[in-house]
Amino acid sequence: MSNSSIVAREAARLAPKYITEMTGRHPERITAVEPDDEGGWIVEAEVVEQRRIPSSADMLALYEIELDLDGALLRYGRTRRYMRGEALSPEAETEQTLNGDANGYGPK
Repeated sequence: MSNSSIVAREAARLAPKYITEMTGRHPERITAVEPDDEGGWIVEAEVVEQRRIPSSADMLALYEIELDLDGALLRYGRTRRYMRGEALSPEAETEQTLNGDANGYGPK
């Protein structure tokens, strides 16, 4: 391990390579880069998993990888799968709240 860690720009540059190696698909875009608690980076990227016609029906996925101080891959995983037409804004997320459903929780 070196004395200096990679910067966010380098983490974002490395992420597509790792995600392509792991999934066989090249990410369309990097959606987030943030430092982790140990000096490495957590990078999130959007990948087209299945192309459809129209393209608004493409199946997309968000992948998250964790890199160490030197940019080596520590962890990767798919965190979400959705259709391109679905918004990822907080308004699109269904908030769960206590209600009268059998399990006691359901959409607000």
